[in-house]
Amino acid sequence: MEGPVSELQKLLDRIASPDASAGLHAQRRLDELTKPAGSLGRLEELARRLAEISGVCPPVIADPVIFTLAADHGVAAEGVSAYPQIVTTQMVENFLRGGAAINVLARHAGARVVVADFGVAVAPGVHPSLRSFRIGAGTRNMCREPAMTRDEAQSAIEAGIVLVESERPRGLDLIGTGEMGIGNTSAASAIIAAFTGAAVQDVTGPGTGVDEDGRRRKVHAIERALHLNRPDPADALDVLSKVGGFEIAGLVGVMLAGAAHRIPVIVDGFIASAAALAAVRLAPAARYCLLASHRSAEPGHRHALAALGLDPYLDLGMRLGEGTGAALCIDLARAAVKVLSEMATFKSAGVSTSRPESADT
Repeated sequence: MEGPVSELQKLLDRIASPDASAGLHAQRRLDELTKPAGSLGRLEELARRLAEISGVCPPVIADPVIFTLAADHGVAAEGVSAYPQIVTTQMVENFLRGGAAINVLARHAGARVVVADFGVAVAPGVHPSLRSFRIGAGTRNMCREPAMTRDEAQSAIEAGIVLVESERPRGLDLIGTGEMGIGNTSAASAIIAAFTGAAVQDVTGPGTGVDEDGRRRKVHAIERALHLNRPDPADALDVLSKVGGFEIAGLVGVMLAGAAHRIPVIVDGFIASAAALAAVRLAPAARYCLLASHRSAEPGHRHALAALGLDPYLDLGMRLGEGTGAALCIDLARAAVKVLSEMATFKSAGVSTSRPESADT
């Protein structure tokens, strides 16, 4: 006899490809605006995609939220980061005070930042704005054992879903993804190598700014972790549990919840893209709700983007994380929606359309 269907599986069963009709409506309107067809380039593409995902034309961006999830990683014990783990706690507190890059850029974009502790090694102090979904005090060292159990990975995903559900009553209509965690670029590199088959050397960068010796240390640590744990790329939960992180699994849940509710999800950068790979393995149709914000300077990001089939809207050489790329893309999304909804059409403005070619020409 089959057991009860989990809440995660119920949500996965609701994820389907978006109805293209709103996107087609958006494209027709874009073609009627007072400009040469396609002359606003990928801004038009972004407007169409937002309409297609949400099923509304013109789409509405009234309450964008950037979910910045924090957790620590046991692999930090291998010397893979330039910073100690206490920095995760300190940065969470900085987020809550509004002093980090993500806060500045989110304010600029008119977005709220929801900060959640999914497993910071040293728990931050109590704060009314901090959401707590602690799975543990950081993952275990993936070079010596699986980073977490399968149940822990699923719990982190389900916590990410709960986080999105808790914001929907306020009008959540656009999701940005962000993270913070010492050691999480090592976990992301391991996830991307596992899912794509790319060489660890090719998907591992400086992360927090380690020198070349530090990068080689990261490469060797990730190679050991993959050899020891042998994550199965056909099983997203297996990959997440063996070489992932609590905050990365939480972002998987955020993305899946967005896809289930047809809320566009802006994927931040390198680490968020690792989460996106797992989300798409769990629910292939979730890919249609994902928008890549920017191209990270981390070398592994291009492998993740290629596997996801996503082309980022910005390329600024950034590699901070936190949701900073997502914040900038939210600002771009607002511009795309305003073009779609506020520009005059040729007819309404009384502007002549392009002259039709003569049959004799």
